[in-house]
Amino acid sequence: MYAIVECGGRQYRAEEGHSFSVEKLPYEVGEQIELNNVLLLANEDQVHIGQPAVAGASVKATVIEQYRGKKIFVWKYRPKSRYRQRRGHRQSYTRLHIDEIMVG
Repeated sequence: MYAIVECGGRQYRAEEGHSFSVEKLPYEVGEQIELNNVLLLANEDQVHIGQPAVAGASVKATVIEQYRGKKIFVWKYRPKSRYRQRRGHRQSYTRLHIDEIMVG
């Protein structure tokens, strides 16, 4: 069984026992959260598609870690004018472990 959930404007495939990373959420490590915006629920033989969300369905997840991703460098360059600029950026992420998919 798996579910497609929306978190932070993006869609993720959630399966029990698996984990995935989302953009930073304001929760502490070890805290259990509930994702209510379930767009699709799929079992072996049944598929429930929400319009826009499946009524009564939710996904319970535990925050495993808060971390920052790999540094990305952004270059700006204008030829013939000696203009060069380098900026770095590191995105903050939250890793979630899926505990339970509840069907309503």
